[in-house]
Amino acid sequence: MTGPARRAGHKRRNDPGTGNQRPQSRRHRPVLDGARLTAYDVLDGVSSRAAYANLLLPQLLRERQLEPRDAAFATQLAYGTLRATGTLDAVLTTLVSRPLAELDPKVLDLLRLGAYQLIDLRVPAHAAVDTTVALTRAIVGTGASGLVNAVLRKVSAGGDRAAWLAALAPADEDERLSLSTDHPRWIVEAWRDALADEAEVEPALLADDTAPEVHLVARHVDRDELATESGGAAGPWSPFAVRLPSGDPGKLAAVRSGAAAVQDEGSQLAALALVRAPLE
Repeated sequence: MTGPARRAGHKRRNDPGTGNQRPQSRRHRPVLDGARLTAYDVLDGVSSRAAYANLLLPQLLRERQLEPRDAAFATQLAYGTLRATGTLDAVLTTLVSRPLAELDPKVLDLLRLGAYQLIDLRVPAHAAVDTTVALTRAIVGTGASGLVNAVLRKVSAGGDRAAWLAALAPADEDERLSLSTDHPRWIVEAWRDALADEAEVEPALLADDTAPEVHLVARHVDRDELATESGGAAGPWSPFAVRLPSGDPGKLAAVRSGAAAVQDEGSQLAALALVRAPLE
């Protein structure tokens, strides 16, 4: 085992004789929250090696075989924290005495993970703070855990997202929309330029935050059979599409065999238009 998961399994302590650090014995290794550790590993992969979250997270969930509830929580934490990074950083900037860019990137990811739980998920402070501090102590060290503990307690004291948005006092409407909808400012400006009606900008940004459904394409299987197996429903546009309300499509026999695959219904329509176009 390598990377953050290995570091999390080796809590370190100071050696009083040399000042160096060495792993504790196996019986003293901390037991960490699997869902939160998995979410952290996704954040770390994205920030440290430009990994794709939508590829890394399913891989980690398969390897670690989390219980369905923990897997769902890890997914919510990872994707939610990444989506809200701009807003979370705006909050953390007011609470950390130096620029966030000067923090250890691992500490910054842990602060974001804890802050997201407090601001957006309303996880009780004792759970969000204590588990994040435990992760920090295992992954980075005791010194960093003190900083994370202090900052996250300030985040908790500041209230929920609405309270923090009011405290941040955005300078203008575009900044307000950027923080409240978790979009970079340049995207807010692009939507404003693209939409003729000013009133449509905020609803469009909020709709863009809605988690998309998973769409399947029936390749070598009857679509109705695929819908029955997956618990999904036939898509309204493509004759090969099945839409899933939830679940892991990678566990479906049809997907594992190649008889079906994950493909957006819009992409299916583009492929159908291409193959049905008349040849001259």
